[in-house]
Amino acid sequence: MRESSYKVLPGPEGYLPPAAATMGVMLPDPGQAIMEGESVDRDIALRAAARKLIEARNPVFFPGPLILWDWKPGVAEKATALKELAEAVGAKMIPMPDYRPKYPMINPAIEVNPNHPNLTIWHNKIDVCLFIGVHCHYANLALKIIRGGTDCYTIAVCAEAGHEEAMISLRDAGLCELQRLRELVIELKGGKNQ
Repeated sequence: MRESSYKVLPGPEGYLPPAAATMGVMLPDPGQAIMEGESVDRDIALRAAARKLIEARNPVFFPGPLILWDWKPGVAEKATALKELAEAVGAKMIPMPDYRPKYPMINPAIEVNPNHPNLTIWHNKIDVCLFIGVHCHYANLALKIIRGGTDCYTIAVCAEAGHEEAMISLRDAGLCELQRLRELVIELKGGKNQ
């Protein structure tokens, strides 16, 4: 796999940051993940994500409709695992139940406008966020906006091919990856589930 010299890092990168894909960042192969624009082994990315989450001052999870709504077998189990992970991390959850623009105003304390996720990041002073269950095209757009206008570190847990706009992105992620991430969080915290 060709590696890019472009690094996907917390911003703010600017009003109109380049799409990571146009800068040479490629989606990872199966068994791999993306970490700051480079393809790495999935286990390395899982451990790095766990460390970022427990070191964060204000970690927040943004669950989307693919995990919020019990629309197919396995989703309820995945949602339960996500809740257990959030509890282990000590993270707050702010849902993105749909993608309709929230105009003229949103309450950034309790919801995410998918077209302006930076407002929720700024309002809540979020330093690390985790996207899960958000359709890929909306996730990439929101992740790019976050990178462009905030200094928030982004983690994407994707059931498909991953998200090149995230600082860490897991691909083909399901229940096992959420459970493994929780195990790593507890391990890195010294074995205590707080």
